[in-house]
Amino acid sequence: MNNRLQQFLAAENISQSVFAESIGVTKASVSHILGGRNKPGCEFIENMARRYPNLNIEWFISGKGKMYKNQSDRTLFPQPEENGLFPEETAAEKLEPSRAPAPSTTVPASENRVFPDTDGEPRISKILVFYDNGTYKEIK
Repeated sequence: MNNRLQQFLAAENISQSVFAESIGVTKASVSHILGGRNKPGCEFIENMARRYPNLNIEWFISGKGKMYKNQSDRTLFPQPEENGLFPEETAAEKLEPSRAPAPSTTVPASENRVFPDTDGEPRISKILVFYDNGTYKEIK
């Protein structure tokens, strides 16, 4: 649960202390949950559900489903399924990492960049669109 709480805080773009104050618990209790020392109790989860009604509590407790109740796309931080793979990931993708070059720095749009293993102009292989509610859509 500590990972899902961290994901939720990131999706909401709030700090531990702001979150603690918003649900009426101490900063230390949030810190202990995030550190894996404690698990959230019923009152913590109830306060969280009241303060964040769009949060899918089943996702928070068990990791099943999507982070938000009205979420139609994948979450920004998808959870692995029981087989250890992420949705739409094949066993081959898990064993063989992407061969795309790792980004080292931001390249200005005006600068053309061609990688050695390409012949000619690079082609767009996919586009990720991120939404402010923590979801994203992949366009291939």
